[in-house]
Amino acid sequence: MNTRRNKNLFSKKVLLDAAKGSFIKLNPVLLVRNPVIFVVAVGSVMTGIIVIAETIRGEFSSFNLQIAVWLWFTVLFSNFSEALAEGRGKAQAESLRKSRIQVMARKIADKHEKRVFATDLKKGDIVICEAGDIIPADGEVIDGIATVDESSITGESAPVIRENGGDRSAVTGGTRVISDRILIQITSEPGNTFVDRIISLIEGAKRQKTPNEIALTILLSGLSAIFLLVVVTFPALFSYSLSESGLALTENLSIPVLIALLVCLIPTTIGGLLSAIGISGMDRLIQKNVIATSGRAVEAAGDVDVLLLDKTGTITLGNRMATEFIPLDGIKVEELADAAQLSSLSDETPEGRSIVILAKEKFGIRARNVHQLNATFIPFSAQSRMSGVDFKTSDGLSHRIRKGSSEAIQTFVQNNNGFYPQNIKDITAGIARQGATPLVVADNQRILGVVHLKDIIKGGIKQRFAELRKMGIKTIMITGDNHITAAAIAAEAGVDDFMAETKPEDKLRRIREEQANGHLVGMIGDGTNDAPALAQADIGIAMNTGTQAAREAGNMVDLDSNPTKLIDVVKVGKQLLMTRGALTTFSISNDVAKYFAIIPAVSVPLYSGTSGIGPLSVLNIMNLSSPQNAILSAIIFNALIIILLIPLALTGIRYKPVSANVALARNLFIFGLGGIIAPFIGIKIIDLIINL
Repeated sequence: MNTRRNKNLFSKKVLLDAAKGSFIKLNPVLLVRNPVIFVVAVGSVMTGIIVIAETIRGEFSSFNLQIAVWLWFTVLFSNFSEALAEGRGKAQAESLRKSRIQVMARKIADKHEKRVFATDLKKGDIVICEAGDIIPADGEVIDGIATVDESSITGESAPVIRENGGDRSAVTGGTRVISDRILIQITSEPGNTFVDRIISLIEGAKRQKTPNEIALTILLSGLSAIFLLVVVTFPALFSYSLSESGLALTENLSIPVLIALLVCLIPTTIGGLLSAIGISGMDRLIQKNVIATSGRAVEAAGDVDVLLLDKTGTITLGNRMATEFIPLDGIKVEELADAAQLSSLSDETPEGRSIVILAKEKFGIRARNVHQLNATFIPFSAQSRMSGVDFKTSDGLSHRIRKGSSEAIQTFVQNNNGFYPQNIKDITAGIARQGATPLVVADNQRILGVVHLKDIIKGGIKQRFAELRKMGIKTIMITGDNHITAAAIAAEAGVDDFMAETKPEDKLRRIREEQANGHLVGMIGDGTNDAPALAQADIGIAMNTGTQAAREAGNMVDLDSNPTKLIDVVKVGKQLLMTRGALTTFSISNDVAKYFAIIPAVSVPLYSGTSGIGPLSVLNIMNLSSPQNAILSAIIFNALIIILLIPLALTGIRYKPVSANVALARNLFIFGLGGIIAPFIGIKIIDLIINL
């Protein structure tokens, strides 16, 4: 799934599907989940019944019909916002579902290979995958090493290394093996693979209301109940006022008018958009290639203020890379680099390739064609712990170049009657103390020097950590390295703090300590040893390149395996909270404004006597043409404002890293003041149009 190839928000198909969904969601079982809109729906039904009854009696009222129509539009527009938010996810899920093909698996049974359908595989089964094979289901590599194309999941074309015994052993069903051969143990049951869960999450089928959303729903329900009580008292109040004004009691407020007043005064705007805001928050994460297993996780991301990051594979690349050639006294560094590159030409490991690249970048030494050298290459093996090349130069001199561990090269040199100097031992010991890896290079019995391999910090990560610091998030690196190595990497990466020589229980204890101090903690990791901490953290982001245990423990999975993605996750979380808060502020301000816009207009005839204009007319500051037009204008505005705010609910308010006080002040000014002004302008314009 390439989640970057999203369909346009307002594509024809998405809009049509959302329109159909608006009617499907009129099901009372679905409507009752949103109490505010359910009240509107009940009012719509009641008004519709009244219109039908009046028509049968020959007392048809176009005014009541228009109220009924716009009440139904209010419900449909609310349903449309939710259906549109769901529709984008369903379009992505459908695209992913269509991309899946029936895969045959090479299952090992009774020591024999048997071809079966991937859907018949069960947890614990062993399968073989070689170059060109599609991995049939989620699993763990238990033997071998291979490069895997995961572009169908991540959208990235660069293949990744998968091997047994490390933090890069997890493989995902539907990805393709590019080279070599691996043995995989299936870790998922049929229909419950990682891709299946992605489809389910994208479709929003398992989306549950978050605690904040539930609390807000209760608040909106309470406000609706209060306004219901207010509206219920209106007929008695108007009856008394009409009697005192000498007007007929038939002028009292009708049931359709009371329902319209109720719908205009309760917080229908945020009630209609609340679900869409939550769904779109998860959808925006999906667009950034992050899968959240719950809306709670997205919300919590907006409040995270402490972040723990595993070093290997998260802050660093995880592959040891050549960073320096250290020649022995009397040896030119170019000679060492040339020999190291020659011994690495047939080395396909990331370490070997990095040596070839470093020699080329630093000294312009071009990689030679291995066939032109007429050389014999010695591949690396776990037994010899070294690799190399044997060849003869044009002058007939024989060269036996070896590159490997200090112990292996020492044995090689001494077996060739060479001398292994003490300063090489000092250099390799110093590199090892830094948590790096030394590789010694020798030519025949002569030691040339050392290649310094280290785990490289991921590009741009220091700048990203600086961004997190501006957002008020403290970063803590956790690693099993010694204190000296950890301090050096922490300084290079730019984290705020670090923990060295940590065990899984140490990570768990630190998270609990931070949580006990009132912090919301995020954890990013990719290894099995990170799983307990990922499960304990408020936000557990597992790298997709990590183990199955890590992906199961976290409540988010980063398909790109980019630790700095947390910045995007936090922004989406804050954006969700800000959007919901802003539209809630707008909705409540809106209701207050509509109260002062409508009530004076419908109260104009009270205490008017024969003139028709009473003293309450001074409160009709909008100068609405009539009580009926005031009601109709308000109910039309109430419906249209929902549809107009759908793009904002789905795309979210742009997040800027500012303090909470500044954000609150801006929110109140733009959406609080805007919520008060908008109804006055909108209702007046609609009133003028009606008069035309």
